Amino acid sequence: MAADRKVLIIGSGPAGLTAALYAARANLSPMLVEGLEAGGQLTLTSLVENYPGFRAGIQGPDLMEEMRQQAAHFGTEIVQGDIVRADLSKPPFRIELADGRAVTTQTLIIATGASARWLEIGSDRRLAGRGVSTCATCDGYFFRNKPIAVIGGGDSAMEEAIYLARLASKVTVIHRRDSLRASKIMQDKALSNPKIEFIWDSEIAEVKDVSRGEVTGLVVRNLKTGHLSEVALDGVFIAIGHTPNTALFKGQLDLDEHGYIATHNGTHTSVPGVFAAGDVQDRIYRQAVTAAGTGCMAALDAERYLDGIPEEVLAEIA
Repeated sequence: MAADRKVLIIGSGPAGLTAALYAARANLSPMLVEGLEAGGQLTLTSLVENYPGFRAGIQGPDLMEEMRQQAAHFGTEIVQGDIVRADLSKPPFRIELADGRAVTTQTLIIATGASARWLEIGSDRRLAGRGVSTCATCDGYFFRNKPIAVIGGGDSAMEEAIYLARLASKVTVIHRRDSLRASKIMQDKALSNPKIEFIWDSEIAEVKDVSRGEVTGLVVRNLKTGHLSEVALDGVFIAIGHTPNTALFKGQLDLDEHGYIATHNGTHTSVPGVFAAGDVQDRIYRQAVTAAGTGCMAALDAERYLDGIPEEVLAEIA
């Protein structure tokens, strides 16, 4: 059966849009399904200063719109809609959208990303990009010499706290338990850092101040006593983990122990002709520039697959 497309891309963050750009410039006429919430996590970010090429920085939504328009300019067909089903059992691969449309494709690039876990108290999401962040390396620079908080007790939280301690005037780690879940070495580094303080057995009741549109402090609830207290600060970094957006592909692709798509020899997955790029297969770096890099890799891998170059030959070349 002939496929509708040579290349279909799922996801419209930096990985998906970069893959679309490269595939379009290779005359592969890609289709990109961007979903109803287009643009990825950068649409929740204000000023982006660490993406190459913008010396004065660029607003996150503006960066994503530029990338989107560039991909479209070179011939990417961008389709809006949520995918409800994907059949990767044999090529051509078939995806179905919520509105009933179905598309078949010779190759598939998955760039569905990973969603940061939020506190789900309302005020945290409402102040996202206005003092609340889920990425220290993305936004820590904006809080130089200011007091901030890190929420969480695992390795990611300690890594963010240690990194932010280089920039902020003080880092307050708030954790629901009376001990950390982080590895011993990360605990030791955080506990011995004079700029990092800890509030134990506590959760966030509210991030203030939504009415002002900026973070001015936290209302903290002690889980043992129920006592509420306020902590004045300028920024909050939520570090309670990410969830890769892989539900569509469970049982069809190999995932690692954390639920991310397992890749090898670049962006190849366990199914020939299916490739993965960006945060859906990267739990380590999670940066816009690294996501864009793997998007480029995925498009090149798909192009070579379509040209009939065996994966083992590509591995030997690498």
